[in-house]
Amino acid sequence: MIKILLSIFSILLLFGCTSNHVSNVPTDSVPQTGSSDSVAISLSDVTETVKHYQFDANGVIVEYFAVKGSDGVVRTAFDACEVCYKAKKGYTQVGTDVRCNNCGLSFNIDELGTANRGTGCWPAYLPNEVSGDEVLIKKSDLESGAYLFS
Repeated sequence: MIKILLSIFSILLLFGCTSNHVSNVPTDSVPQTGSSDSVAISLSDVTETVKHYQFDANGVIVEYFAVKGSDGVVRTAFDACEVCYKAKKGYTQVGTDVRCNNCGLSFNIDELGTANRGTGCWPAYLPNEVSGDEVLIKKSDLESGAYLFS
């Protein structure tokens, strides 16, 4: 009986982690501007509510989000992680956390914006720079995360 349950669990885990489901979180229609080497989001558009964006990296749609922590610091991250990315489910905001739509783990927004701390699922690191009234993200950084969405 235990072997049967373990087999069923393994099958569910396998298919749950390889689903072709695309994130159902709508992307924001806020236009992104910028230079030839970066995209820019207006700083006034970044609030304590997660906003999702997309970037076309040579035909691969890269999804990412921006949010302001309770400390006022802007956090950006890919809408995927190095563990659950194949499920293509992304993250959803729940209060002051973002929750993985695949494995269910939650992460406090104030802790985002760092490389994976070795805990498995973690919103993949996407650096940004605040310059004047804009949040700048290098296109090369967005392109480097394209593998998470292809």
